[in-house]
Formats: sequence, structure tokens, C-alpha cells
Amino acid sequence: MKVLAIIPARGGSKGIPRKNLINFRGKPLIKWSIEAALHSKFITDIVVSSDDDEILNEAKKNEGVIALKRPFKLAQDISRTEPVLKHVIETLKEEYQYFILLQPTSPLRNNEDIDNAFLKFKSLEAKSLISVCELDDHPYKSFKINKKGFLEGIINNDFPFQPRQILPETFKANGAIYIIETKEFLKRNSLLTSKTIKYLMSKEKSLDIDTIEDIKNDFN
Repeated sequence: MKVLAIIPARGGSKGIPRKNLINFRGKPLIKWSIEAALHSKFITDIVVSSDDDEILNEAKKNEGVIALKRPFKLAQDISRTEPVLKHVIETLKEEYQYFILLQPTSPLRNNEDIDNAFLKFKSLEAKSLISVCELDDHPYKSFKINKKGFLEGIINNDFPFQPRQILPETFKANGAIYIIETKEFLKRNSLLTSKTIKYLMSKEKSLDIDTIEDIKNDFN
């Protein structure tokens, strides 16, 4: 069984300049994800995809990590993740049964999280897995503005006034771990399938570095 870890890390970032190389608790941010992948029991190969030579050089410092240059067109602010993943898979030309997406902005996700998520994924015979955390506020209780300019419930007009306890459970992707069958991804071009399961993580582990405040307020 071959399992590929893909760590996408472009050079540009509006929130934090050079974000993927910024120092986080004593080492470059991307180093946290690389080390987590290296210590996983199930990951057989690791690739860092970037348009940035400095990031690629950082990746090369780690034995066994593949540094793959990403095309400029796949490294824009509006670039989606799916084409980046497809570029990696098609460029490597290896038969990987599964791949695991590890975003470098989730430094507190470790190898134990990866391995536990993979074990759950395999035991339930799922097609894909997405790590999630609980929401502070239930989205069904939110409002939107309709075409006439008036408030209405985002799902319906009853849910905003219902007790949270009777509303459906909801979660948000925390960006830490995505696992999927490679063939399933290439067929659907999506990380979400009809058989996607969740891997629940704590709010602390779900830290997602997007702005400088996220670093200042991390859960030390």
C-alpha cells in the first residue's frame, strides 16, 4: 500500500508575507507538517508542492521529501487546491492508492493525528476523510439578506429560533487532514465524496495560521 502525503505551500500570502516560512515556536511553519508526515506510520512518500524556491529548498533539507516546482498559474491567490493535487499526482506518475493532504497552516496536527485519522478511514471503508472541529456558533441559526433586502434564515425561518440542542450537528473543516482514494479524487476532482467521514479534532489542535494574530494568540 502506497500512501502519498501532499503538502501544498505557495510562496505568496496576503495575510502573512512568506507565511509558510515564518518562524512558529522555533522553526519554519512548513517544517511542522513535514515532520508530522515523516513520523507517520502509514505515509510512504512525501511531496512539497511550491512555486517558491526558498520553500522548496527548505523541503529538500529533509531526507526523503520530494520538492516539486509548481506552475505559476497554480500559485495565485484564487488558485484552487484540486488542480494542485492533480498536478502532483500526474507529475509523479506513481500508483498511490491513497493520498493525504496536509496543509502547512495547521502546525499543531501531528503524526498521531494523521495515523489515527487513517486508521479510522480504513476501518470504516470510507472513500474520503476530512478533519473537522466543532463550531462555536451553529450556522443554522444565522441569517442572510434576501433579494428584497430583508433578513431571512440561512436555511429556513424556523431554525434561527430553535434551541441549539435540537438542531443537526454541524462541523467545519479545520484544514489539517484530508484523506482520499486517489482514483476517487481523479474521478470526481473533489475531496468530498458520497462516503466522506469526519475526524474530529479539538479547537486547540485545529489552529489554522492565516493572520499574524493567529500566531500571537496560538494555544501555548
